[in-house]
Amino acid sequence: MIVDKVIVNNKAGLHAKPASLFVQRANDFKSEIYIKKEATRVNAKSIMGVMILAVQKGDEIQIEATGDDEKKAVEQLKQLIEDRFDFVDEV
Repeated sequence: MIVDKVIVNNKAGLHAKPASLFVQRANDFKSEIYIKKEATRVNAKSIMGVMILAVQKGDEIQIEATGDDEKKAVEQLKQLIEDRFDFVDEV
């Protein structure tokens, strides 16, 4: 199992479009992937699960992955967040 933490710095947090992009990317991997905010842990491949976390700008989340491509999964999902989901925040 690989675990890493990341601060969400985009304006929308993990809501709507960013959440959808995160889930789509998570589904590219064979590994089981979870994200955790505080005490709540959800399946990263579930849009409803990700939305339940209500991750906002400045929140720290933990990404966990278990499986054949676990390292790549965590690295790429963390990078997606650090790159602010590859789009510029709207003003």
